[in-house]
Amino acid sequence: MASPIRYELLKTCSHTGARRGRVYTPHAVIETPVFMPVGTQATVKTLSPEELMDIGAQIVLSNTYHLHLRPGEDIVKGAGGLHRFMNWSRGILTDSGGFQVFSLSSMRKISEEGVEFRSHISGEKKFLSPEGSVGVQNALGADIIMAFDECPPYPAERQYVLDSLERTTRWARRSKAAHARPDDQGLFGIVQGGMEPDLRRRAAEELVELDFPGYAVGGLSVGEPKPLMYDILAYTTPFLPRDKPRYLMGVGAPDDLFEGVIRGVDMFDCVLPTRIARNGTVFTSKGKLVVRNAQYARDYRPLDESCDCYTCRNYSRAYIRHLLKAEETFGIRLTSYHNVAFLVRLMGRIREAIEKDSLLSFKADFYREFGYLD
Repeated sequence: MASPIRYELLKTCSHTGARRGRVYTPHAVIETPVFMPVGTQATVKTLSPEELMDIGAQIVLSNTYHLHLRPGEDIVKGAGGLHRFMNWSRGILTDSGGFQVFSLSSMRKISEEGVEFRSHISGEKKFLSPEGSVGVQNALGADIIMAFDECPPYPAERQYVLDSLERTTRWARRSKAAHARPDDQGLFGIVQGGMEPDLRRRAAEELVELDFPGYAVGGLSVGEPKPLMYDILAYTTPFLPRDKPRYLMGVGAPDDLFEGVIRGVDMFDCVLPTRIARNGTVFTSKGKLVVRNAQYARDYRPLDESCDCYTCRNYSRAYIRHLLKAEETFGIRLTSYHNVAFLVRLMGRIREAIEKDSLLSFKADFYREFGYLD
């Protein structure tokens, strides 16, 4: 049976190896590299689906752990699946729930069968296995779903990482066997292996043997220094198929997007743009700006004079600062809109640069303006 997920490689940057491609899914054709806004609870915080479409978001991520606990996958399935439930007609990816479960640390217990944990909402004891995770995701109905994995912490002893890797591979096999909708949902495997290059290679090779329609790189951006993350990523991606999409999980800072693309990644997600927006921090072409600061009380310029998003076309720094200081939700909506638009449009410019073989010069210009370079 043909996979519902297909990757087309359109261009490879001759200077870096960065990839310009397309991912074909049941609900959308996704131009890559792509940034996926995170809609943890089946909504990107404070933004409507119509606003996300206006921004140009092609695909969003929702969280299996949270939706399993509330409202429950049966309710979502009864609505016709996530697309109808949240009124979103483009692509959706659901994670496996593994990262959230494992981040509970003292509230969970790992066994070969799966993970026992306590709900952060009710304290009720719950259990999630590879079969359970895939079953929840089948009910949710996203275009792309993820195999259940264990994300080891950083730092971690090599033996722990090895045991975790082996378990994750066994869970990947079980996830694939449990997948009940292979005709309309693509199941991706997740490469773990901590900060051990040889274990990363082993994880990638074992997953490639299972022939998933796409592969994620997990267990990075978990507290390790950025140079180490980039080194591990650069080592890992060459062991993944050229004709399938590659997804770096939980990464969304502008420099990480550039460095990930240069190392052959096609898809990214992160809560960063909406999280910092709620604290009054925004991305601009000149770097980060904390609009809550007093210096902007009488600043009637837009957040970013180089941006033509809805926020920047219509509202000033002074007004947005006033809203945030007054704890008006509209202020958070405006900063969130701008930040998501900034990253979505940055990825569009990165795609154009790959097509023109000018990615390195675009990166240098962006870094200089943004403040990454002295």
